Amino acid sequence: MIFSTKLATAVHILLYVEEYEDEEKITSEVLADSTGVNAVNIRKILASLKQAKIITVKPGVGGTYLAMKPEDITLQKIFEAVEETDPHLFRMHEHPNINCPVGKTINSVLSGRLDTIKNNMLKDMAQVRLSDIYSDMKSHL
Repeated sequence: MIFSTKLATAVHILLYVEEYEDEEKITSEVLADSTGVNAVNIRKILASLKQAKIITVKPGVGGTYLAMKPEDITLQKIFEAVEETDPHLFRMHEHPNINCPVGKTINSVLSGRLDTIKNNMLKDMAQVRLSDIYSDMKSHL
C-alpha cells in the first residue's frame, strides 16, 4: 500500500515552521527548498493546512505560522487535512460477478474488516502529536 507524499510533506512543513517561525519569513519557496517539493505543490498543501486551521499565513507580507500548539496537532488531523477525503481507505472492485459465491459476498464480508483497519490506523495517528515528532527530530540532530 502506498499513500501519497502529502502527509510526510505536511509534517516536514510543520516541523520547519515550528523550528524557524520566529527566525525567518517562511514562504512556499523556502519550504520547497527544504522539502525538495515543487513550490506549487507546497502551496496546495499549505492551503489544505490553512483550511484545517493548523497554520495561518500572514496576508500581504506573507509568512507561515502554526495556528495551534504542536501538542494539539495530531497526525490524524494532518492526514485528514491533506489526503483525499474518501471515506474508504481501501477501494473495493465495483463489478464482481453476482452469480459467483465469492463475487456476491466479497464487498459485504470484506468492507467491514477494512473499515475497522482504517479506523484503527486513524486512532493510532490520533495518538501521535507534532510535538512528539519534533522531540524525535531534535534528538536526532
